[in-house]
Amino acid sequence: MNSGTLVQESKPRHFTDGRDTHPFPRLSKPVELLRSTYDVVVIGSGYGGGVAAARMARTDGAVSVCVLEKGAEKWPGSILEKGGGLGGTSLINANVFMEADKETLAMKAWPPEIRENVDGLDKYYKRAADVLEPEEYPADWPELPKAKLFQKQAESLGLGKNFKRVRQTTRFINGPNSCGVEMLPSTLAGQDCTGVNDGSKNSTLVTYIADAWNWGAEIFCECEVRYIEKIQDGEGYRVYFAWHGRNRGLFKANLHGDLMWVHAKKAVFLGAGAIATTEILLRSKAMGLEMSDLVGQNMSGNGDMLAFGYNTDENANAIGRAVPSPYEPIGPTITSVIDCRAGHDNPLDGFVIEEGAIPHALSPLFQVMLDLMPGKKEPADETPAEQFQATLAKYGSRFLGPYYKNGAVEKTQIYLVMSHDSNQAVLSLKDDKPVLEFLGVARSHHVKKLNKLLQEATEAVGGTLVQSPFYELLGQQITVHPIGGTETHDGLIVTDAAAIPTALGANPFATIAALAERSVEAYAVSKGLVISTEKNGILNLLGEPEHPPRCDRPAEKGDHVDIMEELESLSVTEKVIREARDQRASGFGFTEVMSGFIHYDKNLTEDNRETYELAHRVAKSLCESARFFLSVQAFDIQDLINHSQHRGMLTGTFVCPAIPGSPFMVQRGEFNLFILNNKAPGTRNLTYDFDMTGVNGKKLHFHGYKVVDSSVALAPFRFWQATSTLYVTVSEHVPGMCSDLDDEDAWRRGAVIAKGMMHIQPADFLSQINTMTPTGSNLIKKAVSAASFLTYFTRKSLSLFLSPLTSLQYPTQTFSGFVNNTPWDRSVEVTASDGVVSRMHIWEPTHVPGNDPRNIRNLFMIPGASVDHQIFALPTIPFNAVNYFTRAGYRVFVTVHRIGQTMIAGNLWTTYDARLDLRACLEWIRAHHGPHKVYTIAHCMGSVAFSSGLLDGTIPSSWILGITCSQVFMNPVWSPTNMAKVSAGPIPLDKLYSKLAGSWFSCSTSHNDTLVQKALNQLLRLYPQSRREMCNNAACHRTTLVFGRCWNHTNLNEATHRQIDRFFGGVNMRLLNLLMKMGYEGHVMSNAPLYDHLTTSENIERLRGIPIMMFVGRENAVLSPEATERTYETLCDAFEDGEYKRKVVPGYGHLDGWMGRNAWKDVYPFVREEVDRVTRGEGYRFEEPEDRFKAMVCGGEMLY
Repeated sequence: MNSGTLVQESKPRHFTDGRDTHPFPRLSKPVELLRSTYDVVVIGSGYGGGVAAARMARTDGAVSVCVLEKGAEKWPGSILEKGGGLGGTSLINANVFMEADKETLAMKAWPPEIRENVDGLDKYYKRAADVLEPEEYPADWPELPKAKLFQKQAESLGLGKNFKRVRQTTRFINGPNSCGVEMLPSTLAGQDCTGVNDGSKNSTLVTYIADAWNWGAEIFCECEVRYIEKIQDGEGYRVYFAWHGRNRGLFKANLHGDLMWVHAKKAVFLGAGAIATTEILLRSKAMGLEMSDLVGQNMSGNGDMLAFGYNTDENANAIGRAVPSPYEPIGPTITSVIDCRAGHDNPLDGFVIEEGAIPHALSPLFQVMLDLMPGKKEPADETPAEQFQATLAKYGSRFLGPYYKNGAVEKTQIYLVMSHDSNQAVLSLKDDKPVLEFLGVARSHHVKKLNKLLQEATEAVGGTLVQSPFYELLGQQITVHPIGGTETHDGLIVTDAAAIPTALGANPFATIAALAERSVEAYAVSKGLVISTEKNGILNLLGEPEHPPRCDRPAEKGDHVDIMEELESLSVTEKVIREARDQRASGFGFTEVMSGFIHYDKNLTEDNRETYELAHRVAKSLCESARFFLSVQAFDIQDLINHSQHRGMLTGTFVCPAIPGSPFMVQRGEFNLFILNNKAPGTRNLTYDFDMTGVNGKKLHFHGYKVVDSSVALAPFRFWQATSTLYVTVSEHVPGMCSDLDDEDAWRRGAVIAKGMMHIQPADFLSQINTMTPTGSNLIKKAVSAASFLTYFTRKSLSLFLSPLTSLQYPTQTFSGFVNNTPWDRSVEVTASDGVVSRMHIWEPTHVPGNDPRNIRNLFMIPGASVDHQIFALPTIPFNAVNYFTRAGYRVFVTVHRIGQTMIAGNLWTTYDARLDLRACLEWIRAHHGPHKVYTIAHCMGSVAFSSGLLDGTIPSSWILGITCSQVFMNPVWSPTNMAKVSAGPIPLDKLYSKLAGSWFSCSTSHNDTLVQKALNQLLRLYPQSRREMCNNAACHRTTLVFGRCWNHTNLNEATHRQIDRFFGGVNMRLLNLLMKMGYEGHVMSNAPLYDHLTTSENIERLRGIPIMMFVGRENAVLSPEATERTYETLCDAFEDGEYKRKVVPGYGHLDGWMGRNAWKDVYPFVREEVDRVTRGEGYRFEEPEDRFKAMVCGGEMLY
């Protein structure tokens, strides 16, 4: 080593601001921020792609630029001896900037524009050099053993005059480079070919790509372009790519099949490298893109040869080190060359030989390869002493490692030769994979000459010539510089080595960059674009670019809405990502594949399981398969866990050939993990909501949900089914339907076009588990993120799987979900004949048929026991019965009688007593609205009380126009479960309860209740229920105990079920005793002690002439359907000409016929039709008023 300046620092350098939150810059954006359309798409980020990206971005807002790079973004300090990434091969080349010689440029293979003006490329070489700033290894830096040895070898060959130092894009000084990126001097690690970590490599990452970023190009990594197609009925090209991010590569069957894409409106620049670009074009040709038959032909290996001067007499120190010693520097991979290109009659005889370095990653295998390689050319005339010394050196490397100072490996010189081959290599696709066949690539006589030269150079320093394993074992030279294989096509501009038509006999990247500069300039001139030459200041790579990305302007009016929606979506997503970054938040993500069958049918509008199953069966029979390949990312794990929507972001593809426009691109969709289903109690949904754009440019909307409810309790197989089955609706896109992320019903606004079901296959589920990845600025944050996600997932899963064992839900102090306040217009006190005062609430009609007040009809509604007017005016559903009937032109009267939810209900009143309240209400109606007959709707025990009054004459039948009886009228018959309660045990339950807890049973309870009530609450967990009806609501349990299960849980929404205590009061034991006796014997009765049956023939005669309709829920668990059936048969037998109807409502229980979330469409309409028929005549036809209800139905807000 000479006395030159020592390297100042030998440790790897990091591009960082010193904070954990931003250890490295991020020029690339998450694919979640990819726009659907750009003016220009650049494929690759090496020299060709980098030049195209930077120059197109520098049109200063005239062109929007998207860069797609297959590799990940890696910065010095994170490369870890792995090649590839943002910056392409410039990250892993040897940095040698060597112009092609004029003789080569004048060869016939070049187009006339080049070969007839060989000096014309000089300005583009200079333009590239101005950016990349190549320079020779400084003379005042430490002397490098391998370069010193190489010079000695050159002189021994008589080629000393051809020896020189190469210009290279390695930095040897501190300070900003030409593009404004701060650089550091080389640590001389010899790692250039696997990526150096010292911040000295002037790769395209820190030059052209950083410049492109600063001028507004949008860069996306891990995007492997597969093929390009011409848009038939539009402008430009569609570029299809496989996104490798979010561990999507684990789904090997889907990665290259379910492709994403981006639209290039004006041009596509291909700079993915000679092999990758040619592969893309070959595949594009196979997919229908018009392409020359010469694509893939006449490729070259650039005449590359690799060889080794093994175990020479002198130290070469040519093995790279991750952390080199400043006293024993390796140097850049290549620092010197023997340039023999000039002075030949035939330019094909020109060549260069360069010394090199083996990267640290290959060092463990290097010794073995050299020892075992056949065909070694041992030095001639070695003395025994020299042979012994050589043997010691070999064993030294074998036992003490490749870095043993006197070992054979440390004394090995590496040669890289570039010359001219026959340009006969062919690239083709076999099994959709590129295969490069070097058929006659090497000119055999020329290769022999070069091998002889290398042997002489090696023998001159006492070494053994070892060929590369590719040559010795396969008879084929290695190439690190594949070139050629393509032509330029309209709108497709090749800017990488694939555009070079022949071997260069030199390192090609300078020529690649120069040709790219030339091609991009020509394109810009043809389109009237001006490329700015303004110099950058110092770039803050951890901040924002100086020039923001160009926003597309709509070309036509129809484009405006789509573009504005995309911009809004991008803005929201950028805000989410930025806030997560600023808050140093950790995230979590995974990738999921689901498949199934979806039927394309616009008539499948119902949102119920039966419809989805039907659609699935039909689609399966028609082979209408469907599949999505989606990545879910939560940028802030705490937001996913704590926000009520438990939201993640969806990106990927959806394929369903039966739907026009398939396949579809999914961007910035919404995923909700175990979101509370407000429409079904005790239910959590996993939902998938996203707009998707088809290849036809049309947007559709996808809504899918997995339902995890009480049916999964203690049933592992059911839990798997629930979490792996997705119910899917595809609908027309409605502008703005996704603007409010918290609107869970936005998807209902579009017209349905397809429905079906999708499932997770077990193999895909295993892959999905492996894709789960936490994100964070350090290992601890990633661990916390993973633990947080898994804890949340496990907790929610177990709360459903073990729901019978979880804590009871007690009534809350606050109101929630009261979405439909329905205040009465008037409330009056009504005094019965026995002096008991009750209330009646009155609602005036909101719509009058024909706008004629004479068309208003009175409607009297009677709630059952323990409830009040709220069952008809329920505030927790969007549209209740009072809303429904007042819009139909009825003045609605609802009694709150003495056995309802009132303070006097505990005074031992019964249904028989309540008949007096009903008569008093009818008297008030007749007194204030005329002595007209009144139609009555009565529910459950309110209906029983009403029948008692009619049968015993307390209520004159002449006052009644007609009756609709809900669940029962005059023949109460308990369901089997309630009948078992009545007949169980020696002591009746009402008597037993009276002894233990008194004469009043409240349906409500609290944490502070008595010990007896608390014990009862816990015992009620064991009440026999089907899986679907399990819940942990204490008030629901208590209501079920005394009356039986009053609803199918799936028909209630969460707000109703959670606050059921607000709608139920309780029951006194005298009333309960009478109810038990009536339901057991099947007749309405008078009070104890007589218990007179009121259903005598004389009493039934009083019902003559009254039209009566009865309906009952098919799944009623309070009263048996026999209750209405017996009454119907009795009335039909008694009055042959009577108007009697009976209807069984499928899917409904007892009280959900009035309180259910879908009662507005399943129950109310047929009740209204009967009321209309009786009160307005057979010919009356109801006309829907233009009101809020109709708007809600048309807008999809009511379609639960």
